[in-house]
Amino acid sequence: MPQIEITQVESRAERDAFIKFPWRIYANDPAWVPPLLIERKEFLSRKHPFYEHGDAALFLARAGGEIVGRIMASDDPNYNSIQGTNVGCFGLFDSIDDQQVADALFVAAADWLRARGRNEIMGPIDYSTNYVCGLLVDGFQFPPTLLTSHNPPYYSALLERWGFEKTMDFYAWWFANPTDAAERLRRLAGALEKRGGDVTFRQANLRNITAEGRRIRDIYNQAWSNNWGFVPFTEKEFDFMTHELKPIVESELIWLAEVEGEPVGFILCVQDINVALRKINGRLTTFGLPIGLAKLLYHKSRTKTVRLVALGVVPKYRRHGIAEILVLRVIEEAMIKRGWVGECSLILENNTMMNRFLEAIGAEKYKTYRIYRRPLDASVPA
Repeated sequence: MPQIEITQVESRAERDAFIKFPWRIYANDPAWVPPLLIERKEFLSRKHPFYEHGDAALFLARAGGEIVGRIMASDDPNYNSIQGTNVGCFGLFDSIDDQQVADALFVAAADWLRARGRNEIMGPIDYSTNYVCGLLVDGFQFPPTLLTSHNPPYYSALLERWGFEKTMDFYAWWFANPTDAAERLRRLAGALEKRGGDVTFRQANLRNITAEGRRIRDIYNQAWSNNWGFVPFTEKEFDFMTHELKPIVESELIWLAEVEGEPVGFILCVQDINVALRKINGRLTTFGLPIGLAKLLYHKSRTKTVRLVALGVVPKYRRHGIAEILVLRVIEEAMIKRGWVGECSLILENNTMMNRFLEAIGAEKYKTYRIYRRPLDASVPA
């Protein structure tokens, strides 16, 4: 291996090289889904709302002039304020299977965070825990669903040799038989619904998606406040995410629970357009023609997979059957009627109630993602 050079991304050309590097790593991985290039550029733009309260830097590793790895370092003061920590994050990590390359990238991220006064590094996390995070450690044969990560099996060894240790796992659950899940849920929800009182359930009004998004954000920030790794969405961050998801959301996949007109719970699901994205290799146009867009729309219309992205009920109304009924609504109104299957992710390993619930209705745990952590004052392993 020639001498490894680490440079911080500064120019547009370097940013483009950073975005396109994964095509080298995953060239022979049949499960990988190429990201949409235009979306990646928007995500990494300094105009992203994360930069209104946080900061991030991108680094490239080269050997003999050839790019062999990449990494993002990010600093979220909101997270540290909420959690009472002094941690920074790394994300968007990709590397050839070479420990020297990985070590150099981790050192670059660690030095950037240390210069900002942080004493721990955690990841993989893209910006914050509200975005794509986790290293896949089990289930490599399955393609990633929308807004989840994918990586080669050797990545965990690269992290652990540098001294990273597990801090938390997330699970992905698969609904192979929604009809069976619905039958179990009807019995469970029926018993719990009696406790709920005057709760009404409705589909999201997509004609006023911004207002609905803010209602969901308010519930999310209450419902998730005691979860590991929680950091509240800012209003602008949630508006940004709402804008990104607007072209693919459907009212049948988003439900709200209300008590006397006040939102107390929600479920957010999306059609898994990763199935379609695999067909266009990251591009919506070819030679100026919207060939990729046409392919995307064609395959999206034939996609029969849904991902449950988030589910939340404000603390006052938990154990009233609201979460169970919300899940049942999506299964009945979207999955069974259309013959769809789906994934529920990412579920914290310490969320015992949710994991038991999913197992009880027949879901199968089929993937595990891991967050690693390491003190920045620890010595680097030899």
